[in-house]
Amino acid sequence: MEILYFTVIAVGLYVVSDAVLDYIERARGARFANRQAIFFVIILVLALISFQVMSLLMKPPA
Repeated sequence: MEILYFTVIAVGLYVVSDAVLDYIERARGARFANRQAIFFVIILVLALISFQVMSLLMKPPA
């Protein structure tokens, strides 16, 4: 079941990261030269946060 959760979260992270990067570029008025690096940083931060939250939620109650 965890694999399903990770897959759904990964797809969601990709979509959200792309939307965030697009929003930042529109607000800036131009595309970034190193768009892939900025996308990587955004998805990395979101992944670390979401996987930490997921591990806290899946921890068995004490």
